[in-house]
Amino acid sequence: MAIAFPIQRFHYVSTSYPPLCISAQSHSQPKAFALPRRKALSSLSLSLLLSSTHILSAASSASPVLREYVDSFDGYSFSYPSNWIQVRGAGADIFFRDPYILDENISVEISSPSSSRYKTVQDLGSPQQAATKVLKQYLTEFMSTRLGVRRESSILSTSSRVADDGKLYYQVEVNIKSYANNNELAVMPQERVVRMEWDRRYLSVLGVENNQLYELRLQVPENVFAEEQNDLRQIMDSFRVNKIAA
Repeated sequence: MAIAFPIQRFHYVSTSYPPLCISAQSHSQPKAFALPRRKALSSLSLSLLLSSTHILSAASSASPVLREYVDSFDGYSFSYPSNWIQVRGAGADIFFRDPYILDENISVEISSPSSSRYKTVQDLGSPQQAATKVLKQYLTEFMSTRLGVRRESSILSTSSRVADDGKLYYQVEVNIKSYANNNELAVMPQERVVRMEWDRRYLSVLGVENNQLYELRLQVPENVFAEEQNDLRQIMDSFRVNKIAA
């Protein structure tokens, strides 16, 4: 968890078609079979196109296959899309990213055991108070020294739940937008046009175990969230913190 605390670590269709049978024709009448053949090929192409479109559509609308990640050493587990790839050296304890939507990822942050002695997630205060800390930490991480950069942020929702392991978890959703000038070195104000760089939703799940604060983080572009929110919430609900064996 990185809420202003030191961080310790950080799925073909193979189709064969019979040859087109063309009856013997006089050499003086080549057009007798040319048109039917063209029509047949056209129908074949259309059929293949429709079939491919149907397959792609079905694949894109299907929910992702989830795989469980278990870290017995650090004491946590969660589910993530099986096609996401692990990125090492990202600064988090674990980090997975969508191979196609590069702004979509999942990670886990853990507070340092030497500088934190959490007993329950309620040590952060109410879910709303925890959300304020989460948002503040995000904004700190996204601080930029570039001229003309501006961030807009808001807390979208907060909640708490007791999972099947009997532990209390907080869930937080925030939105952050980043704006920047297209020409930050321009002298005249009219030459510095502000544009949106990115618009993302951040979903966090907070839990406490082993005297440490754990945070599951999900980042997703806002224009993708509406389509994937059910899957993302399923991932959030899968997060568990576990007692480390002595």
